[in-house]
Amino acid sequence: MTQYARNKRDATGRMRGSLQAYRASAGGKMERHKASWLNREKAFAAFAHGPLLDFWHRREEREFVGVENVTLRYVRFTAPQHKRVILIVPGRIESYVKYPELAYDLFHCGFDVVILDHRGQGRSDRLLQDTHRGHVVEFTHYVDDLETLYLKEIVGGHYQRRYALAHSMGGAILTLFLARQPQAFHAVTLVAPMFGIALPMPSFLANRILDWAEKRPAIRDGYALGTGRWRAHPFGINRLTHSAERYRRSLRFYADDPAIRVGGPTYHWVREGIHAGRNILSLAGTITTPVLLLQAGEDRVVDNRSQDLFCAAMAQAGHPCEARVIKEARHEILFEKDAMRAEALNALVDFFEAHP
Repeated sequence: MTQYARNKRDATGRMRGSLQAYRASAGGKMERHKASWLNREKAFAAFAHGPLLDFWHRREEREFVGVENVTLRYVRFTAPQHKRVILIVPGRIESYVKYPELAYDLFHCGFDVVILDHRGQGRSDRLLQDTHRGHVVEFTHYVDDLETLYLKEIVGGHYQRRYALAHSMGGAILTLFLARQPQAFHAVTLVAPMFGIALPMPSFLANRILDWAEKRPAIRDGYALGTGRWRAHPFGINRLTHSAERYRRSLRFYADDPAIRVGGPTYHWVREGIHAGRNILSLAGTITTPVLLLQAGEDRVVDNRSQDLFCAAMAQAGHPCEARVIKEARHEILFEKDAMRAEALNALVDFFEAHP
């Protein structure tokens, strides 16, 4: 062997050793970070006003124009060394200002993070004069907006692996997008997806009321029965989470920034949401993207039976989703108490790691 060959062999060996050491170090940091998920609430204020606030300050806020010239806003957290990205699709009324903790945790697991504010909520343009009304003209407009952002940020990026994480209404939007583009992501996680709405009355009666309201524009675009403008509800009567720390933090975002407040949905939004759920169930068999579905055991916002039907349809088509029930969790699983939140986070990160 020549001296050149020996030098090249030695250099290659050192490079491999350095790469293995880097991976071991990165893996160790990620495991230590994941361990912190189990005891964060004990010192939540110190975390929120220290590391989390520092992380939030590094955000990049951007915008694009969606369907019907509506301006959509989104935020991203990036690092040059990251080759993987997670696109987060929030639920109804939510803004990306609510999601720093989740973004922080995923970023420290080695992912870039992009979070969208849907049309009609958050920092994106509103559709009605009363900005508290949750409204959309067509549910497919949400899907069109997501596709535009996907092409702009995800496809246009340098990423080797693409993932998506969606909550509630965002789960419905992402699933309809997957029916259009099943190869868009390497894997996705749906958290308490809105495939059916938990209605306060029998569905036949709700449909009759919605069809009646649809023919009367003044009523159609008004607040649905039993809802109204945004207001702060005490923790004790909330149906979203058992975590007092995370509930109060979320509430403060809306209390401190009136511009991001959204109240109840319009009759038309409810009708569009119900129709979207039915459409999803009819398309479930066509979705081939690897799916992890996290179901909240104590959900009172969406209908878990629709999620079960969705998983059954995917399984019947030959590509079953992986379903997991987070027992005792309320609707906002990723804003739950530490133990339930950590269970969900570990499940979704492991699922993404298993689909490289």
